[in-house]
Amino acid sequence: MAQTGIRAARDLDPVWQRIRAEAERAVEGEPLLGGVVHAHVLHHDTLERALAYRFAEHLATPDLSAQILREVADAAYAEDPALGIAARADLVAIEDRDAACHRLIEPLLYFKGFQALQAHRVGHWLWRQGRRDFAFLVQSRMSELFGIDIHPAARIGRGIMIDHAHSIVIGETSVVGDNVSMLHSVTLGGTGKEDGDRHPKIGDGVLIGAGAKVLGNITVGHCSRIAAGSVVLSDVPPKKTVAGVPARIVGEAGCAQPARSMDQILRGEF
Repeated sequence: MAQTGIRAARDLDPVWQRIRAEAERAVEGEPLLGGVVHAHVLHHDTLERALAYRFAEHLATPDLSAQILREVADAAYAEDPALGIAARADLVAIEDRDAACHRLIEPLLYFKGFQALQAHRVGHWLWRQGRRDFAFLVQSRMSELFGIDIHPAARIGRGIMIDHAHSIVIGETSVVGDNVSMLHSVTLGGTGKEDGDRHPKIGDGVLIGAGAKVLGNITVGHCSRIAAGSVVLSDVPPKKTVAGVPARIVGEAGCAQPARSMDQILRGEF
């Protein structure tokens, strides 16, 4: 009965069905990768189990076995179904917004932005469980492996695309809403040594361009757009575009959902 239930869950999951179909075609097209694809995709009955395997294999060290990490990740996905839901939303968001992504299997196997974000989600689960040393270990390993540093206490929504993903920094009290897109070298940071709530709150549907720095306990309103290289030090109203150092409002957001359109060109705002 248990295996029947697993098959039923798999068959009712269109995201996982697509990934498995893409994996089978990938093996047909490149047989030399058969072992990799089977180990990371086809040997698993659910996306959650595949994600737990990826988490464990990536973060394992001589001092911390993949088996222990796999048990932690399996427990996280079992106890918090929202983790798997968020992962599916992230996959769909990447396929929708990243011109370089043509299959759902690609972020799962190859994109460090997606993989680092899923590791953070497990680390955040550990943080909420009070297992802070383990959460910090996940953060440290994630930073070493992917060049992305997200504090385990940071709260991040669903449908997130982190494109290229190199040198992303997200501080402890940061909050990132749903359906946000950000590019490489983005910082959501503080402004000094102050303790407490000191990091940005990013609304839903925000697009943050490459190299942008958003600093301090400020609010970036929903569906706004931050131009590449900007330094944002004050609140941004919803549906606006800001640019410059320090950033200022230069116009409207340009469309209803800038995070989905990924349009980073400023047209006549200056």
